[in-house]
Amino acid sequence: MVMVTVVRDYVNRMLHDISGMKVLILDSQTVSIVSVAYSQSELLQKEVFLVELVDSISKSKEPMSHLKAIYFLRPTSENIQLMRRQLATPRFGEYHLFFSNMLKDTQLHNLADADEHEIVQQVQEFFADFVALDTYHFTFNISSNQMYMLPAVVDPSSLQHFCDRVIDGIAAIFLALKRRPIIRYSRTSDIAKRIAQEASKLMYQQESGLFDFRRSEISPLLLIVDRRDDPVTPLLNQWTYQAMVHELIGIQDNKVDLRNIGKLTKDQEEVVLSSEQDAFFKAQMYENFGDIGMSIKKMVDDFQQVAKSNQNIQTIEDMAKFVDNYPEYRKMHGNVSKHVTLVTEMSRIVEERKLMLVSQTEQELACNGGQGAAFEAVTNLLTNENVSDIDRLRLVMLYALRYEKESPVQLMQLFNKLASHCPKYKPGLVQFLLKQAGVDRRTGDLYGNRDFLNYALNMARGLKGVENVYTQHQPLLSQTMESIVKGRLRDVDYPYVGNHFQQARPQDVIIFVVGGTTYEEARSVSLQNATNSGIRFILGGSAILNSKRFLKELQEAQRITRTSSNVI
Repeated sequence: MVMVTVVRDYVNRMLHDISGMKVLILDSQTVSIVSVAYSQSELLQKEVFLVELVDSISKSKEPMSHLKAIYFLRPTSENIQLMRRQLATPRFGEYHLFFSNMLKDTQLHNLADADEHEIVQQVQEFFADFVALDTYHFTFNISSNQMYMLPAVVDPSSLQHFCDRVIDGIAAIFLALKRRPIIRYSRTSDIAKRIAQEASKLMYQQESGLFDFRRSEISPLLLIVDRRDDPVTPLLNQWTYQAMVHELIGIQDNKVDLRNIGKLTKDQEEVVLSSEQDAFFKAQMYENFGDIGMSIKKMVDDFQQVAKSNQNIQTIEDMAKFVDNYPEYRKMHGNVSKHVTLVTEMSRIVEERKLMLVSQTEQELACNGGQGAAFEAVTNLLTNENVSDIDRLRLVMLYALRYEKESPVQLMQLFNKLASHCPKYKPGLVQFLLKQAGVDRRTGDLYGNRDFLNYALNMARGLKGVENVYTQHQPLLSQTMESIVKGRLRDVDYPYVGNHFQQARPQDVIIFVVGGTTYEEARSVSLQNATNSGIRFILGGSAILNSKRFLKELQEAQRITRTSSNVI
């Protein structure tokens, strides 16, 4: 329970030693950090009767001296200023301040100067500056995630802010794990190199003492890669449960907003999809969509049996037993309703957008060769009225990434067809993707063409077929992990930072994707860890992507680049 347990332990320590009625005050980022690791009912059990955002607390003047205030904030200059104002006119009986990362000395002095009423009981650094989505998967939820695509000349301050947030988060990860890593990065990525070098400088020079844990184990490996090394994975439709929910409906901080899909009861408008809180989801999150239907049918049958037995209440003992079991019964009812609703809605979208037809061509483009057949299949789908604009765009992008060097004439024909069928997409978006993530910009062997063994394996897979044509794609990350396990990650492709080299095979590897991760990649990490290779992988990124967000960020990066070019 690595990442989730780290955050839960910090929250437990915050709440456990402070007795009495409490208010928990968070900022826009720590609210996500806490909410994915701790449920509302668990907070109530710790006598937290109010959860507020720090900026809304500033607007209220009502005194609440009976409550003890626990602040958990990122140590930003904005939050320090808010704290100073709130300490100047205190509303609560006690103030306990916890920060999710390293405080600067000046920030600490500023807080001390503001505490004229001497009501601050403690100030501590608790290094939970990341959203722990699952055991081996975390994110920083950076809203301006498209910044990684932009050169420094476009907006150096925004790009530096992005890098600073990533470096802060990476530092917190290793301070929480009490380890100092050896760092490597994707050779062709300037942003990965920049983050790797600045993170190394922080851990080995500026804060060397803080990261010197004097542990004898082999240092973990931090591998920083660029989303643009594998632009295919976030463009594909997904067919395993968690990834599919995010692709078709959307998941934010392990919550799914269902308000737009029809008439639902109030408690079903937003549902939680967490492997920590939902045993059915934990068992099924990586399963294929076809298998999920069978599993949900069994869950419905089991619930009907329980419901039937609850109808046979004839004695006081039966009634007492029902009352004792009622919370569990309600939870079971909510779970059944939640998963039936999700699968029903996804089935509707799959049918409406003809995604089985679209996805088959997507998978062929991602996994198998054959340009002539691919061109014909994409052309047919572009003219199919049942195919949506976003699916047409993704198909052309997948074709362009695969065959950008092989037939410029056919590629231009597809560009023209796309422009006539999808006028809402800005011209040149596919070309912008190729400029950002084309073959000349990528580290690694995305299609297995350079390595003869990979090429042979791909050919064999294409000839034999796979068990499920819709899930044959493997992210580049899977190949990267396999190379690490076998000790074959090439230094020329993934150089080390400084003079710190891996002396032996690492036992822990944190792979950080600048630009964001996908749930398909999180599944690959979980499956790899289940093989007991002797290496534990943890996956993190600047955001969580589905195709909609990836395309939106691509458009925004294109817009910023064009605007800057016009100004210049």
